[in-house]
Amino acid sequence: MIEMFKKVVFENYANFDGRARRREYWMFVLGYYVLIFVLAFVSAIVPIVGPLVLAVGVLGVIVPSIAVSVRRMHDVGKSGWYCLIPYYNLYLYCIDGEKGANQYGPDPKNQFEDINEIGNDKI
Repeated sequence: MIEMFKKVVFENYANFDGRARRREYWMFVLGYYVLIFVLAFVSAIVPIVGPLVLAVGVLGVIVPSIAVSVRRMHDVGKSGWYCLIPYYNLYLYCIDGEKGANQYGPDPKNQFEDINEIGNDKI
């Protein structure tokens, strides 16, 4: 879980291109809620600095959460704007992504997609 969260937040901070698997999306969501819970707990214990830490934590993860949502929509073959449609976006977050490459990039589940290209070099 932590590796997926770090991958989304640090490596793909504002990356709106490509595709994100269900696992990547839901591990990020789980990590986000754990982070918010811990920051809220610290905010309750340390009333002077705690709310500031909570606000910085929430604001710091807004861009990666939007980016991973858009990439998840790309995985199911939809535009990132589908994130704005209530209930239907939840359905799209839960279904399996398109098999093979689509207009948004290669299939993130298929690591061996290039194996079909061996021997097909055009000279």
